[in-house]
Amino acid sequence: MGGINFSKKPQLKNPYLIVAWPGMGEVAFKAVQFLVEKLPAEEFASIDSQEFFYLTSSVIKEGIIDTPELPYNKFYYWKNKAGKKDLVIFISNAQPDLSRSADYCQRILSLVRPFQVSAVICFAAMPVPIDHKQEPSVFCAFTNNQIKSSLAKYNLKIMPEGQISGMNGLFLGIARKAGFNGFCLLAEIPIYAIQIENPKASYAILEALRHILGINLELKELKEQAGFVELQIDQLIEYLKLGGEQPPPIGEEELEKIKKSLGEYSKLPQSIKSKIEKLFTQSKKDISQAHELKLELDKWNIYKEYEDRFLDLFKKPKNKGN
Repeated sequence: MGGINFSKKPQLKNPYLIVAWPGMGEVAFKAVQFLVEKLPAEEFASIDSQEFFYLTSSVIKEGIIDTPELPYNKFYYWKNKAGKKDLVIFISNAQPDLSRSADYCQRILSLVRPFQVSAVICFAAMPVPIDHKQEPSVFCAFTNNQIKSSLAKYNLKIMPEGQISGMNGLFLGIARKAGFNGFCLLAEIPIYAIQIENPKASYAILEALRHILGINLELKELKEQAGFVELQIDQLIEYLKLGGEQPPPIGEEELEKIKKSLGEYSKLPQSIKSKIEKLFTQSKKDISQAHELKLELDKWNIYKEYEDRFLDLFKKPKNKGN
């Protein structure tokens, strides 16, 4: 099969296909990472990256510039000894070039079709005005009424309208057109913290999945991670509220640790950075693309960081004398 490398070809029982990429709060990506590790699942195939990804930056380590590796695109499988359906899991650490995303989805589907996949399952984040201490609700969207009815017994909240952006949403739409049944589980995240990794939302999704699939999955470690992130946000917010008018509740050394820890959770996913840079390039050639660029910047609450570059797109070039 072109562009796909197999290390083995497992025999599977009508598996579910679970897919994930980085996105808001890293909810889908971290949930599937955790799932692969804890089942555990075994890698059996991968997709070549050169056709769907391109490099947009260099990396620096100890002052030395190097070229980063292209993203990975890996398939795993897990045999469910206690049930009738196994799992195929696909995970990538970046979203592909926008112009190649549909072909990329088809490449994934072409690999899993021979396994007679029962349903495609996607995860996503749902930004809403909740506090980071609240337990997130999990909503569900379906490819058709048949699968909606089959999952009714789990009392899932239905997502009535809206959209699921990025690969975590696009893939399910393309899978539906290709004849696959499927559903997406969406966990709420605070709208003010979409750039911060949210293990609480990942936990909520996997808790719902565990019941739907009837699998034994220990989630204690993910729950502990959620508590750690919540505590770090609490401490930083408390410090910022004080505004320097009173002595901080923690020492400067501890504060720096908190900032560093939060910094690790608040980095914009590389795939989104790449998407934004691509939109800037497209907007320079065709200013009508600036609308999509602005929507993307607003979605991630980073317009201020890019404001000067964005406004420069609308500046007319100065005429040069002959």
